[in-house]
Amino acid sequence: MAQDGTTLDWIEGADRTAPWPQAKVVVAGLGRSGFAAADGLLDVGAQVTVLDDNDGSANAEKATVLEMLDADVRLGAGSTATLPDDVDLVITSPGWRPSAPLLAQAAARGIPIWGEVELAWRLQQPDRAVPWLAVTGTNGKTTTTQMLESMLLAAGLKACAVGNIGRPVMEAVLDETPYDVFAVELSSFQLHWSKSLAMHSSAVLNVEADHLEWYAGEGFAHGGGMADYAFDKAKIFERVRHSCVYNVADVVTEQMVEDADVTEGARAIGFTLGMPGMSMLGVVDDLIVDRAFVEQRKDSALELCSVSDVQPNAPHNIENALAAAALARSFGVGATAVRDGLRNLNLGGHRIQTVATRDEVTWVDDSKATNPHAANSSMRAFDHIVWIAGGQAKGTTFDDLVATHAAKLRGAVLLGVDRQVVAEALARHAPDVPVIVIDDTDTGAMAQAVRAAATMARRGDTVLLAPGCASLDMWSGYDARGDDFAAAVRAL
Repeated sequence: MAQDGTTLDWIEGADRTAPWPQAKVVVAGLGRSGFAAADGLLDVGAQVTVLDDNDGSANAEKATVLEMLDADVRLGAGSTATLPDDVDLVITSPGWRPSAPLLAQAAARGIPIWGEVELAWRLQQPDRAVPWLAVTGTNGKTTTTQMLESMLLAAGLKACAVGNIGRPVMEAVLDETPYDVFAVELSSFQLHWSKSLAMHSSAVLNVEADHLEWYAGEGFAHGGGMADYAFDKAKIFERVRHSCVYNVADVVTEQMVEDADVTEGARAIGFTLGMPGMSMLGVVDDLIVDRAFVEQRKDSALELCSVSDVQPNAPHNIENALAAAALARSFGVGATAVRDGLRNLNLGGHRIQTVATRDEVTWVDDSKATNPHAANSSMRAFDHIVWIAGGQAKGTTFDDLVATHAAKLRGAVLLGVDRQVVAEALARHAPDVPVIVIDDTDTGAMAQAVRAAATMARRGDTVLLAPGCASLDMWSGYDARGDDFAAAVRAL
């Protein structure tokens, strides 16, 4: 802080050229984004203190590296309980809620709080500025960002996928590679702690209830809950310079574009599974076409690729491809690169992945469906389903999902800490659907669930692992849950 006890007055508009050696900055959390944030701050000469309650071996190794660069790293229980007295700026890990003691203390003292994404944006200005094409939404963010990156690479651009997809943006900003563009996946948490981002183009894929436990309590502009979750998502459109991409089927995303304070000249670009209107991308006769970035869009469209180029070509994944194509086209990527990017892409597992077909029963792993909206996307793709669901519901409900797909359900097998939440929705909206509840709480429960599902399935059915819930009650992640499902299916 300045000598008079107030935060340095230049922090509010700070970029790479600011007098960072004057600044005392606390980095809250030493995960991958925290380490990258500390590294970036040290690179510009800031006085950095890193705090994390976890003193495990991974953090200890990172602490050693940062301490060699003159950071003050404090690990162990209680390290994040109290904010140091002399602080000008706090950089928080994205998962930290505003009510966390360290952040609440910073807010009470009027100390700015940024996320690593905000810091990365600031530290690439003005001399290392790389355009950002950004993606958010309740579901499909990672897939869409991967599609976008593949399209950009197919166009011969130096591009990389960063953000919530795994690689911190700051890491790429510090990279010596002269990137042309970043494909940036952003979660609502990352957007919550951002305030000055100005994307080349942005997309909001969809907005449904998720992470409501994070948005409970104090510290939110609109009292918490769904209003603030949507408010944070909408921040991705603020100050957009070229294109705001929205989902025609999701009126919330369109309203976000209408409400956004964008740079003059920025356009609203819709995507739809139906016939596209002007300034939209859509589907015509099994072709993905562009009526937004063509000169004669009043009476013509440009063919980009075939629906069959999208794999898997379930409806929600075609929507992902449309959004990715809109962002790529906004950056001048040609139709051939859009097509080749989709064809070249090899998505990670656990996304509507067929594990086996046995006795005309198909077993599908969509462990990545960690909320009801994602599960809905899976269930739209199949006609007769034995549903394996449950886990951490994160404050969401399943009534709409069950009511929508009740007629498709042959049976349901429920497991996980919030299995009863799903069971109650089934009882209300699909009382005739047989339900088997697995009460075991170790990972062996998945093998039980698969065996139970096998007793329900008939020829022509799909046994679908689309939990609608997070996995950390029993597994290390959705991938481990999906792996256990696949192993149990193979054991049949």
